[in-house]
Amino acid sequence: MKKNKVVIVGAGMVGMSYAYSMVNQGTCEELVLIDIDKNRTIGEALDLNHGLSYAPRKMKIYSGDYSDCNDANIICITAGATQLPGETRLDLLNKNTKIMKSIITEIKKTNFDGIIIVASNPVDIMTYVAWKLSGYDRTKVIGSGTTLDTARLRFGLGERLGVTPKSIHAYVMGEHGDSQFVAWSYALMGVQPIYQVACKRDSKVKLEDLASIEDEVRNIAYKIIDCKKSTYYGIGMALNRITKAILENENCILTVSSYLDNKYGHNDVFIAVPSIVNENGISEVIELPLEKEEKRKLDDSIRIMKENIGKLDI
Repeated sequence: MKKNKVVIVGAGMVGMSYAYSMVNQGTCEELVLIDIDKNRTIGEALDLNHGLSYAPRKMKIYSGDYSDCNDANIICITAGATQLPGETRLDLLNKNTKIMKSIITEIKKTNFDGIIIVASNPVDIMTYVAWKLSGYDRTKVIGSGTTLDTARLRFGLGERLGVTPKSIHAYVMGEHGDSQFVAWSYALMGVQPIYQVACKRDSKVKLEDLASIEDEVRNIAYKIIDCKKSTYYGIGMALNRITKAILENENCILTVSSYLDNKYGHNDVFIAVPSIVNENGISEVIELPLEKEEKRKLDDSIRIMKENIGKLDI
């Protein structure tokens, strides 16, 4: 049987939070760390290996190079410049495009035939860059999208409503950035629409609270960055969730950055929309009949992505 093998390109805080999450959940059998700083990957691999006696499964973890991509199931790209206090994700655009070009160039020299997950910001545009430069099938290149934002939304709603986040079924769509929005028309607490819950007299969340909740989800990353310079645990766990959906062929619905091929009235762009993820990558982009204002927000988000893609030399 072919081993479940994951290669992480970028051993910074995001990459290693992802690796740590995979070790603790026993996500894969073989884990390879690649970084421009070789010594760092050696140290990180040693550190992770020392915890394997407490992990749920046997794993092979080591510092590697791009030749290790040949038989990998997944390459996850987390390398990139860090978002500094006061910077937006789009401010990272040119710096991370150069880094992405160098990574994809190296991957193309190998016989890699798996799935690429992109986490580098601005993730929707970096996913497009990775796809465009690689020449891979668009279903095989996936961005982390708004999987983290969706988790933040579910946590915030669950905390306010007094239920587990796992019982909140709601999605953040669009850019993983300032133009993202919540598809409130499809948000549920269990089987109850959030709109109905918020109309109840004794509800802990009112209709007038929804806009502030959405704004909080959109901007919470800036608060985390102000407090501790960067965010990494949440995205690490979100990347692990995507990885499990692929390796275990789950057909799981996640708000990943997916290529739109005449979906939602758009094409030639990657944006976060609910999509079915399995061992083949994106098996289906789910096209929701959005409310008029939600569709306007998605259109605006896509416009911003395309405007910035148009500025790139790719």
